[in-house]
Amino acid sequence: MPEQEAQAPSTPGSVVPSPRAARRAGLLTVLVLGGLTATPPLSMDMYLPSLPEVTRSLHAPAATVQLTLTACLAGMALGQLVVGPMSDKWGRRRPLLTGLVVYILATALCALAPNVESLIAFRLVQGLAGAAGIVIARAVVRDLYDGVAMARFFSTLMLVSGVAPVVAPLVGGQILRVTDWRGVFVVLTGVGIVLTALVWTRLPETLAPADRHAGGTTEALRAMRTLLADLPFTGYMLTGGFAFAALFAYISASPFVVQEIYGASPQTFSLLFGVNSVGLVVVGQINGKLLVGRVSMDKVLGAGLAVVVVAATALLLMATGAFGEVGLAPVATALFVLMSAMGVTLPNAQTLALLRTRHSAGSASALLGTSSFLIGATASPLVGIAGEHTAVPMAVVQLVAALVAAACFMGMCRPWNGSWNTRTTVEGVGS
Repeated sequence: MPEQEAQAPSTPGSVVPSPRAARRAGLLTVLVLGGLTATPPLSMDMYLPSLPEVTRSLHAPAATVQLTLTACLAGMALGQLVVGPMSDKWGRRRPLLTGLVVYILATALCALAPNVESLIAFRLVQGLAGAAGIVIARAVVRDLYDGVAMARFFSTLMLVSGVAPVVAPLVGGQILRVTDWRGVFVVLTGVGIVLTALVWTRLPETLAPADRHAGGTTEALRAMRTLLADLPFTGYMLTGGFAFAALFAYISASPFVVQEIYGASPQTFSLLFGVNSVGLVVVGQINGKLLVGRVSMDKVLGAGLAVVVVAATALLLMATGAFGEVGLAPVATALFVLMSAMGVTLPNAQTLALLRTRHSAGSASALLGTSSFLIGATASPLVGIAGEHTAVPMAVVQLVAALVAAACFMGMCRPWNGSWNTRTTVEGVGS
């Protein structure tokens, strides 16, 4: 499958590398883009072990301190809507470097926050700026790759970015052994500085001037409206968003389900969480290395959704006692299967959506990211609606999210339409 042809470079900083050059710099590109997509999860999860200390240090209620997480998440969701169209207008480097500089400043200010209100405000700015890494990394992949190559790159990217949520709390806990919660933000500031240096020196511009949008907000809104009017694009966007909601339900509820209901220790929970994340990464690599290019991405996505539905159904039956009293092992197995299936569901949904556009990759990436964050965030309060001592809400949210994702995929993407499916997966026709 041919990759997108690059234009000849004209000036430094506006160079669009050829696909061959991109392949030569493949490992470095994966690491840089992986670092960009991993930084926001690091910003969220590395901070988690320090929440109790923050409440004591700033003399604030726990509920108020929780708003520092909400503010960061909201910033990441909304920031993508702003940065994505900006990158379509001005290229990828300028908005990305600006976002990274603002991220560094906001993170440093978090370390110096004198009260919880300031910390909430700085975390909001940190999330807004950190969104640049998520949205532009996806857009850069779309600039450099097409079709099979893009799907493989997304799967490889998952190997790097998928480790971040697992490692972050462990790193945060170790940081707290030698310093206080402010030291976590000092380390994140250092991460931002390193990433900025790598982007400045190693990541060239990937969007040719001829492919940029001259318009402002009106043009950006028109591009988003055009994308949303494309039924398959919207279908893949919603498919990925609701699949992410099933994943987010697991992330939000599993600490209580595994520890409070099934009596596992924090160490056992950490081990299970790590094993499940490894399953997601491994299946993602199987998707990129073995399945993509040999099996239709629509078929793989459909199979992944089917597995998620089956796993969520099994979890609901176990939670409601349909199988009698079950131990932790069957529940952990079902969670492992569900998480692993995300390794083919999420990257293929993103790839198939981005294949619908060539000239609005930033706006498309913004819509994909924002929808996933907003839809996924709704899962967090729902999984605890019946308290901490039942797994039924988690299983219900996961099953409903998986069924809605499957309905969007079947009803809007029309994967059974053979001629359309061939055109998009082989030629990469844009919207």
